[in-house]
Amino acid sequence: MPSFLHKLSSLAERADDLVTNTRARLGLLHPLQLVTYRSYGTAGRLYVKGRLLTDKGIGEPGEGDSRWQNLLNMYRRFESNEIPGAELIIRPGDGSEHNVTTDEEGYFTLNIEPKSLPAPIDFLWYPVEVELKKAPQHLQMPTDLKEPAHVLIPPLDAEYGIISDLDDTVIQTSATNLLRMARTVLVRNAHSRLPFEGVAEFYRALQLGRNGKRNNPFFYVSSSPWNLYDLLDDFLELNDVPPGPLLLRDMSLTRKVTKPEASAHHGHKLHEIDNLLLTYPELPFVLIGDSGQEDANIYREVVRRYPGRILAIYIRDVQHPGRAVLVERVAEDIRQDKVEMLLVKDTVQAAEHAAKIGLLYTEAIPAIEVEKEKDQTAAEPTL
Repeated sequence: MPSFLHKLSSLAERADDLVTNTRARLGLLHPLQLVTYRSYGTAGRLYVKGRLLTDKGIGEPGEGDSRWQNLLNMYRRFESNEIPGAELIIRPGDGSEHNVTTDEEGYFTLNIEPKSLPAPIDFLWYPVEVELKKAPQHLQMPTDLKEPAHVLIPPLDAEYGIISDLDDTVIQTSATNLLRMARTVLVRNAHSRLPFEGVAEFYRALQLGRNGKRNNPFFYVSSSPWNLYDLLDDFLELNDVPPGPLLLRDMSLTRKVTKPEASAHHGHKLHEIDNLLLTYPELPFVLIGDSGQEDANIYREVVRRYPGRILAIYIRDVQHPGRAVLVERVAEDIRQDKVEMLLVKDTVQAAEHAAKIGLLYTEAIPAIEVEKEKDQTAAEPTL
């Protein structure tokens, strides 16, 4: 079966390449678009990731965008023309240049050992320049196609890092209700999608911590596909949620079909969290998720793999009794590891506990309560 699926995936990729090449020869291909993703690293190693696609004309989201416009943009995100075999130059700001070639799905990834670092942006972010050096022969080479990539490096005095899920943790997705989820995902944009009440203020308080330097790093681990990167990044910016690397999932045909969805979700999240804790061995972490999927089980495994590294775990209750029971069972299980996992009804409850154990100031809680009430007034009506 896997062999058949690999062949099917290969055929699909070749068909996609044929369509792209034909449209390019006929002059029907959209201009090239270089997309860079927020990533992370250390003073001695930078991880740079992005993708080369054709530009489908997805503009900045607007508050007045219709559902049809949002649905059309969603279609454009998934009906992308990937550009394999393109040569790129990556410049980390130390005078060096590094070459990388896009893979069969247009992605490029590169680990760089910089000789020095440029000045950071907003305490945490280091700019890296990515430039298209050479397009495949059948494509017209654009002039001066460059994009900055931003790499997060936690400062030495960061108190802790925060690893957060996105769907049903930061963004209201309603993953346990298929009708509501379809409506939210397909016909809403970054303006019309709703944050969970008070989450932005809570996350800002965690980033500020107790040293007041706003330098505790956030990392967002999600099973959403890379095709949704722009929408999710715009959402965080529009709602003033602290930015962080978005560690999403490749939804290629083979990977989608060969693994059950739950297993793929579990494996992806655990792999990304492993990488983070191995990259920053001296940094403790707070984990935040929801009870709608497997976050509790994944986080239990993280606690067991990295004893003493997890300060607290907050699981937002999606109001599903069976899943709440599972979270409570896992919470009881890891108490022996001296880690508290709380099933919380809202961000205020999580913030009160965080203040109690010294992760943030008690004085931050009133602002979280105010934002929670403000967000509630903007909540969409129930279907």
